[in-house]
Amino acid sequence: MAEEDIKSFHDLITEVHEKGLCGKCGGCVSFCSAGDLNALEIGDDDAPRFVDEERCLKCGICYLICPQMKALNPELKEAFGWKPPIGSYRSLHSARTTDERIKKVCTDGGVVTSLLAYALKKGIIQGAIVSRKIGPFARQPVIVTDPDELIEAAGSHFEESSHLEEIGRQYATYSPAIREVRNLGKSDLQRIALVGTPCQVYTVRKMQYLKVLPADTIVLTIGLFCMENFSFDDRARKRLEKSLKIRLDKVEKLNIKDDVIATLVGGEVVHLPFEAVDEIARPACMGCPDFANDYADISVGGLGSPDGYTTTLVRTVFGEKLYNGAKSQNDIEELSFRSHEEMRIHKTKAMARIIAFAKRKKERAKKYVSLDFRSDK
Repeated sequence: MAEEDIKSFHDLITEVHEKGLCGKCGGCVSFCSAGDLNALEIGDDDAPRFVDEERCLKCGICYLICPQMKALNPELKEAFGWKPPIGSYRSLHSARTTDERIKKVCTDGGVVTSLLAYALKKGIIQGAIVSRKIGPFARQPVIVTDPDELIEAAGSHFEESSHLEEIGRQYATYSPAIREVRNLGKSDLQRIALVGTPCQVYTVRKMQYLKVLPADTIVLTIGLFCMENFSFDDRARKRLEKSLKIRLDKVEKLNIKDDVIATLVGGEVVHLPFEAVDEIARPACMGCPDFANDYADISVGGLGSPDGYTTTLVRTVFGEKLYNGAKSQNDIEELSFRSHEEMRIHKTKAMARIIAFAKRKKERAKKYVSLDFRSDK
């Protein structure tokens, strides 16, 4: 390939940044092959930018691993046996944790925390990159290395976050987990799990395909069903509060199933349609076509399961061994049914909802950006 045919960060500026599609994941800066030359940096607005364009090696790594770029789609689809409309999978379950400590802090059924705790106890992984809640509209990535740390991270740490009343504060439910992957190269950890959004898992898979270190240390990916994450400042917050007639500083818990579910202080639950909160959705999410986390080992979410259970889509052989191991140890339990037919109907309905949301997100992405998803149909 001629040098002029290789895409670089300059092309990302044109094709992603200028179109408002940058998700600020930090992958391009974290894994820049000219990192020691300080060609790129994270700016004050958390977006990547050139420090000195002349130092760029124009190797194309940043362009290829960017989640908005689809250049490696054919290769990944072949490697993972991708099938329309939501990728390959081996089984579908509605499950929940059996650990009372996890039940107290989990969002849905606590399956993710229980699977990771089981993997840590069995030595399958040495640590996990997870999202730590520091507020209903604030997340931060953290690496945990034992089950107790994992459960502690799964809880809420609102006391450590600033109040929503602070003028001009930028809030985001998105946690930049990819930046933590870079730090793995400085540790002795060799077997790590990543819990992430579709764009994050997609980036890791591309890095693994390209053999970008230390992506090889990610041995397990648990992907979250994801319609969108939110990002807003004080001005947007005031507009949203006026239109929704609720105060965001009263939101104690945020969850997404068929819609956006806000639990307020005092226990009141408010259901918000996606259209009502699109104003604060991250632009990168609006251009993303992946809802069901197609390339994860296990994909999870609340959609399709009753309250207190996690819809668990087991995709790979490794994911299946992990799930079955945790189940055999009674770390998780599945939703019980009166008959095989009742179970079949439940799973059919759950899959139909997942597919419907996946198609809905693809259609939204088509409208938001001029991208070709014909191969996904």
